[in-house]
Amino acid sequence: MFLSRYLDYTKFKAQLANAITLTNLSFGIIAIILISQNLAHMSLVFIFLAALFDRFDGMVARHFHAESQFGKELDSLSDLISFGVAPALLIYTIDLAEMLWVGIAATIFFIAAGAVRLARYNVKEFDGVFYGLPITAAGVVLTLMYFLSPYVGPPFFVIAMVILGLAMVSNIRISKV
Repeated sequence: MFLSRYLDYTKFKAQLANAITLTNLSFGIIAIILISQNLAHMSLVFIFLAALFDRFDGMVARHFHAESQFGKELDSLSDLISFGVAPALLIYTIDLAEMLWVGIAATIFFIAAGAVRLARYNVKEFDGVFYGLPITAAGVVLTLMYFLSPYVGPPFFVIAMVILGLAMVSNIRISKV
C-alpha cells in the first residue's frame, strides 16, 4: 500500500509490452554472444525464448491499450536481431563459414530480406493479414534447421536462406494466427 502512492500503474502498464520486447532483444543478443563463443547449441534456447517473448509483447500491448508507434518500431528492431541476425549467424557459423563468400552472401541476403520485410510492415496499415513470411517464423524455421546440420551440406542452407528470404519479401498473404 505504501508504494502505491509512488508508483504510477498506468505508466507501468504502458511500458510492460516494451519491457517484454526488450527481453526478446536481450535473448537475441545473448544468442549472438553464445554463437561467437562457439556455443551455438546453447544459442538455440535463447532464440526460442525470444520467440516466446515476441509472441506476448503485442498481446500485452493490446490488452493494456498501450499500442504505440514506438512499440511497433522497437519490436521490429528487436525482431531483426533475434530472428534475422541470430539465426543467420547460427547457420553461417555451423555450416556456411566453409563456403566463405557464398555463405556470407546468403547470410546477408537473409538478414536484409528480414529488414525489408519489417520496414514494409511498419509503413503499412495492418489489416489482419501479413504480406510475406513474418521474420519470426523465418528465423525460427532457420533455427530449427540447425538440427539438420549433421545430415545435409552447406548448399542446402544457402538454398534454405534464399527461399526463406524470398518468402519474407514476397506478397504472399498469411493470416495472423
